[in-house]
Amino acid sequence: MARISQLLDAGQTLSFEFSAPRDEEGAERLRQTLARLAAHRPQFMSVTYGAGGATRGPTRDWVRAIREDFAVEAMPHLTCVAHTRDEVAAIVRDYQSDGIANILALRGDAPLPSSSLPPRGGELPKAEGGSPAFDAAAELARFIRERADWDIGVAAHPEGHPMAASVEADLAHQSTKLAQADFAITQFFYRTEYYEQFVSQLDARGVRTPVIAGIMPPTNVASVERMSALNGTEFPSGIHDRLERASSQAERREIGVETAVELGRELLELGAPGLHIYTMNFARAASEVASALGWPAD
Repeated sequence: MARISQLLDAGQTLSFEFSAPRDEEGAERLRQTLARLAAHRPQFMSVTYGAGGATRGPTRDWVRAIREDFAVEAMPHLTCVAHTRDEVAAIVRDYQSDGIANILALRGDAPLPSSSLPPRGGELPKAEGGSPAFDAAAELARFIRERADWDIGVAAHPEGHPMAASVEADLAHQSTKLAQADFAITQFFYRTEYYEQFVSQLDARGVRTPVIAGIMPPTNVASVERMSALNGTEFPSGIHDRLERASSQAERREIGVETAVELGRELLELGAPGLHIYTMNFARAASEVASALGWPAD
């Protein structure tokens, strides 16, 4: 059982993120992906917790599998969308019984049509029955810390959260949230200046929480466009146009890997405490990025 704060103290970390699959075909692909990426000896892996409850159930099972079958520290995500405090407390107790040492506390988003954005300052659905759902990840983090001696991570948004009422309000909220966390993991982004400016702004406010940089190899234009729109992330035209001109999936993967490697190197040189690779449950691009950045597979 390793705490992420201790892993960060030991040097720059590599980690991967996965989503709990919804069917057996997806489960088999994820097992193969985990086996390949575990060979890079990442410091930890994380498993998402589906928006609106889509993949909540399997998260705990996959966290167990990563730790027990692949000997890698695993961190579950936990969102407070539509949850009561009693429900969250029960989930925390379950993870305590599993020997979990780390958790990523998230507000989470309600399911949205692919063409829409959440309203700025919008509210999320409340839980049915019991006490009211949490309104923010900071509340969830405090609730967890009262019940479990864990390292608690939170999400960071270097380009600002799309639901923020204003730029200043967003920075104030993120600073408060990160100040009470043990570490943060950013949404993916494609310009290092966003990360550098964000960390500098936190530092100016006295917030020294380690901010692990999240990167996603852009290998699929439609997927990146959709997620960028939802997250308020810039999808630079130079990358977009190169991918559009590519004549094959292999060429698009090559461009995506090259983009992620260049970004990762710049971030490591800037002093980012770690890199967190969003895999979309596929191994090849993530493996090639990790190898190129100095974490070759055994």
